[in-house]
Amino acid sequence: MDYVQAIVLGIVQGLTEWLPISSSGHLVIIQELCGIQVPLLFDIMLHFGTLLAVFAMFWKDLLKIVASIIHLDFGSEYGTLALFLVVGSIPVALVGALFHDFFKSLFRNLTAVGVALLITSVVLYSSKFHSESKTLNYKESFLVGIAQAIAIMPGISRSGFTIATGLLRGIDRREIFRFSFLLSIPAIIGANLFELATAPLAGFDLIGMIAGTLTAAVVGYLSLKLLLRLVVNRKFYLFSFYCLALGLLILVISFLVE
Repeated sequence: MDYVQAIVLGIVQGLTEWLPISSSGHLVIIQELCGIQVPLLFDIMLHFGTLLAVFAMFWKDLLKIVASIIHLDFGSEYGTLALFLVVGSIPVALVGALFHDFFKSLFRNLTAVGVALLITSVVLYSSKFHSESKTLNYKESFLVGIAQAIAIMPGISRSGFTIATGLLRGIDRREIFRFSFLLSIPAIIGANLFELATAPLAGFDLIGMIAGTLTAAVVGYLSLKLLLRLVVNRKFYLFSFYCLALGLLILVISFLVE
């Protein structure tokens, strides 16, 4: 993999990881249709790159959450938020541990990715009809966590499913946006540490990896800013049209190549 490919993959990761269009689905497309094989360690570093974007976006919230935990102040706003994050993380931890091999096998299945993108499209469009009537609580946190667990499947957008679930449940737009991405932190760290344990460390290009990771971080941060604006302005559902078109295209390609 050359430096240009590393930067291109960083751009793709930065755009697709946080915008509700499924980064895993696009990775499958790149590998199957473009013939670019992404080394596991490089893929892990791309995810940590986009994770840096979340830290940059929500560093104030993260510091307050950590302070609440240190002081065991779980009755405060951020202490309660920490508990919500724990509850929301339970589904993805269970599903990831029990069905890891099954979901991993789908990463080379174009038909499964195409169908999953169509499902994502429907869910995103349905979020257009939400009304804000609730604040986050334990039940809603768990339901959003279930949405995140479903998004382990390639083609299902993690941000799309979690934010849409919150919107459909009536949670405030800014509140569910923040919760969705804070919830992604333990999920991404856990999943990538699990993969890192089996990733070959020999023969990787350090400069290319750094270039791809930094590109993913910068593009990911810009994507977060864009997504926040679209969520607040009730334009989140527009991504459904992209997922619909891409899902149909992938199904056609899958039919032709089989």
